[in-house]
Amino acid sequence: MIEIEIYAAGVRNLEKILELDHELEAVPGLRYKVDSNHDIVYLDFDEPTLRIQEIRSIFRKIGLDPRVVGAVPDELNPKSKTQPLHLPS
Repeated sequence: MIEIEIYAAGVRNLEKILELDHELEAVPGLRYKVDSNHDIVYLDFDEPTLRIQEIRSIFRKIGLDPRVVGAVPDELNPKSKTQPLHLPS
């Protein structure tokens, strides 16, 4: 299971909660809970169906400024298409 917490000031507004619900309901394997007292959205995934940039864009689309609480799980970061070079010693 992959878990992430997003702080988004203003998410306690019922209209924003409904807009967020509309955006997130289409994501397969995603469960979420809104802590409206603290403007925190808890997301958990069975599989990494979204990347962190996509999560941020969902929040921005409805007029919220998302901030990740803690570290972003590795599974939600995009994979680099390049590999580091290893020089011979």
